[in-house]
Amino acid sequence: MEIISYNCPLSCHVVNLRWKFVERSSSSCQSKLTSFRKHNTLCTRIYFRSGFPRYSDSNQSFLKNLAHGKGSHSLKAVEGFKKVFSKVSSGNYDGYVIGGEEGAGNISKDGALIPKVLIPGLPDESNGECAAPISSCFWEWKPKFTVHYEKAGCENVNSPPVLFLPGFGVGSFHYEKQLKDLGRDYRVWAIDFLGQGMSLPFEDPTARSNKGGTTERKDKVWGFGDDVEPWASQLVFSMDLWQDQVRYFIEEVIREPVYIVGNSLGGFVAVYFAACNPQLVKGVTLLNATPFWGFLPNPVKSPRLAKIFPWSGTFPLPASVRKLTELIWQKISDPGSIAEVLKQVYVDHSTNADKVFSRILETTQHPAAAASFASIMFAPQGQLSFREALSRCQMNDVPICLMYGKEDPWVKPIWGLQVKRQLPEAPYYELSPAGHCPHDEVPEVVNYLLRGWIKNLESEGSVVLPLLDDIDRIQYSIAKDLEFVREGSKKSVRVQFHGSSFSLWNRIGSFITSRFQKLETKP
Repeated sequence: MEIISYNCPLSCHVVNLRWKFVERSSSSCQSKLTSFRKHNTLCTRIYFRSGFPRYSDSNQSFLKNLAHGKGSHSLKAVEGFKKVFSKVSSGNYDGYVIGGEEGAGNISKDGALIPKVLIPGLPDESNGECAAPISSCFWEWKPKFTVHYEKAGCENVNSPPVLFLPGFGVGSFHYEKQLKDLGRDYRVWAIDFLGQGMSLPFEDPTARSNKGGTTERKDKVWGFGDDVEPWASQLVFSMDLWQDQVRYFIEEVIREPVYIVGNSLGGFVAVYFAACNPQLVKGVTLLNATPFWGFLPNPVKSPRLAKIFPWSGTFPLPASVRKLTELIWQKISDPGSIAEVLKQVYVDHSTNADKVFSRILETTQHPAAAASFASIMFAPQGQLSFREALSRCQMNDVPICLMYGKEDPWVKPIWGLQVKRQLPEAPYYELSPAGHCPHDEVPEVVNYLLRGWIKNLESEGSVVLPLLDDIDRIQYSIAKDLEFVREGSKKSVRVQFHGSSFSLWNRIGSFITSRFQKLETKP
């Protein structure tokens, strides 16, 4: 089986991005890899109390008075309730919290009352620090189904295995900062889903029929032939396919239960997989996981409803879909459109996203990219909804950790808070500033939290969760500013930890209380 390494050149289109990319120099650090297993694939006490417990008596009294119109500013407060609810639920609040035992308080915008914690930065290869070497590999799952993956840290034989699942439109390259850093301590893998990244198939699953009865390969328009090849008769790039792909990858390549980390679509796949295969999962970390995927009904779950739709992502793609696919693909694969999407999902526009841009652009130029995109968009939903998968994970005691970028324009904080509401015991970390891809935008923070969470589970709780000073604080909400050095400059990310006593309604009530008290103190 082939192992390749690559250095992807930056596309000339990088200069068209609408924000400044920071150029970084890097030097490779060579180290000898040893195989930990023979297989048919080659591999390489100071804190601010800011909890949200149950309402105190004073809070309940205030809300009762507010409901009955008592208080000099009650009308103004009532009129502003919808605005307050919208601001709190969307995550756009600015630091007002409730003390776990001390009532209402506020955190100044300059963070004066919030403790600062210095955390390690990423390995600085330009200064001689060794990052874990990354190997690029291919694994043949089935005939014609070749999966690309990257791995690091295989020499860490006795360390826990960690598997990263990417979001839609990207691939294993999006976890480079995790593989280089966490690969120094753990055995780490990242895969490309079939139909995306470097797991796009090269062989056309369709052929064009001639009048004489013979077939001719249709090379120019991949996936739009007249007949389907036998090996692709059931091929559709769906949630169920990716769930199976992850299962076989763990069973055949990793060969032991793993910690799974998923961003966006990868988060949904992670939860779906864990719900169906709890015996293969040590824990799941969700990074701004999308809570829905697929528009068409699942044929197993809703067979009658599924029959209404004549096509659901299989090959060959109908001729009626071809023109629509070409129009949409021409738009979304345009370099300007890709740059605009990255501008939306990365809050800090100084983030070095040029390599991500180049790899996405490279993928769009693959001959199978357009038809695979159409198959993904028209694929049926999974047999379990996101909420059902979470419930099954809860029943099977699968540990789940939530890490959400607060400024995500797509999966807004309210979605993460709903997961927290369904899984009260799951630690929830809200990162700010951070968008839809916190692992790439603030990898220092995500890696720090991942290390701490894994240590907590591996030690069976004897090591406290990240940001907590003792295990008794797990029920509270705690805010801390995590500081680190990146490219010679100090950066800071505020992380809000929500414990088991967290309640969305308490959060809204606390926000209203603090606002109302400020109004009462004004002359």
